[in-house]
Amino acid sequence: MNKDDDMKEVELNEMDQEKQPMTGESPTGTEKNGCVKVIVPEENEVKFTGLSKEELMKVANTAGMVRTRWVLLVLFWLGWIGMLAGAIVIIVQAPRCKPIPEMNWWNKGFLYQISDINAFSGNGLKGVEEKLDYLNQMKVKGLVLGPIHTVQADQNLASISSEFGPEKLIDQMISLLERAHRKGISIVLDLTPDYQGVSAWVNNTASVAERLKETCIYWLKKGVDGIFISHLNNFTNTEAWQSVQDTFNKTDGTKKRALMGSVTGLSVDDVSHLLNRLSVDLLLTGLPDLAEPGEKQAKEIQLLYSSHLQTSLGWSLSGRTRGSLASRTPAVPVRLYQMLLFTLPGTPVFSAGDEVGLKAGEKPEEMWELESHAEDDNATAKTVQEERIAVRDFFKTLSDLKVKERSLLHGEYVSLYNSSTSLAFLRFWDQSERFLVALNWGSDSVTMTLTNSDLPAEARVCASTDTQNLAVGSTVSIEKLELGPKQAVLLSYAFPG
Repeated sequence: MNKDDDMKEVELNEMDQEKQPMTGESPTGTEKNGCVKVIVPEENEVKFTGLSKEELMKVANTAGMVRTRWVLLVLFWLGWIGMLAGAIVIIVQAPRCKPIPEMNWWNKGFLYQISDINAFSGNGLKGVEEKLDYLNQMKVKGLVLGPIHTVQADQNLASISSEFGPEKLIDQMISLLERAHRKGISIVLDLTPDYQGVSAWVNNTASVAERLKETCIYWLKKGVDGIFISHLNNFTNTEAWQSVQDTFNKTDGTKKRALMGSVTGLSVDDVSHLLNRLSVDLLLTGLPDLAEPGEKQAKEIQLLYSSHLQTSLGWSLSGRTRGSLASRTPAVPVRLYQMLLFTLPGTPVFSAGDEVGLKAGEKPEEMWELESHAEDDNATAKTVQEERIAVRDFFKTLSDLKVKERSLLHGEYVSLYNSSTSLAFLRFWDQSERFLVALNWGSDSVTMTLTNSDLPAEARVCASTDTQNLAVGSTVSIEKLELGPKQAVLLSYAFPG
């Protein structure tokens, strides 16, 4: 064995020793101590310890290090200034957001009118309070209650008629107010003086206006959020009317109290003149009237919209004297009326039962039984139930859109198309989603040629009464939009910028 072989054998023996456990048995069965390999550093190995403080100070003051620090400092500030300049350019070039107009609570959704309180709940004011959860789900912003006052000449308008509750009526009203306010629902009282028929004392409009003022002050102190008066034009020429308006110009600093009213039988020019002259917060005009040609409807809507703030425009096609939406003429699907009212610029007002399509004579209490299953052998009842649930779901879809979409809430209005039985218009706001509304209440199909620089080639269906040809979620061409008889569609598309 030569010298090299001896060295290899020594190295192999050392490796075998390293692999042995520290505690183990020898081949002979006797114990042996553990073996640990100790590596001894070489004498010439150099360990780097870095520069000392004194050495660093000497190097830091050299000309090369000073120049390096200055270069890095200049680069840092140039980079920082460049990023700042870039941010400024982006901000300047970005389109400016349009300021949101001032809005009050009655402009942020729809109002729900309960004229016959007992028919609505079967339990007077207490019954209305019990249905607040349902109304909250519908996104109701305000309840218009009544009239519930007495109309005798020897009693004031603040006296609640006993037919709306057995006793403690004021306490029930206060309880309703408190719970409604906790849910974000405002309460408006209808104080129309002659709602049960003209009485002798009502003929003295000056006396009635003075009594209205006293009653308004009384209920506003109780926490009521607004007063509604039908046939408003009958009282506006009296001397006491100005004092009634002055009552509502005073607020408690947190929430504005609303003076609302309705007019009937007036032309659009008379309505426009009345809006200019009065300081009412919301005026219902009874327009549009689909019994009239679409061309006339388009003109009237455009005139009212362009002449007045849409915060004071109210739209209602039903009520105590007009009946329900389902009973109107022309007879069209209730969902078409719902879409029209929800998409016009202003505040929509619906009557109890309009959300499910109740007809005249049908009790509103049937709304609470929609979720119960009809008799298996009563196919007609099941069909009616399914239809009402579909109408209610459609109503809730539009209500949700009205609350959250700026274009529908306070956006601009542009007329796109009109014919004798059809109407199309555009709602848009700044850089928000755009909405196109098309309605055909006629008995024949119509093809609408829509032209506007803002319109894209296609749009998405958000809501439709024609679920076969215009299914929700589908994309349709809008250059020549075809709409079937008695159908309506709501389309949306993104801001083109």
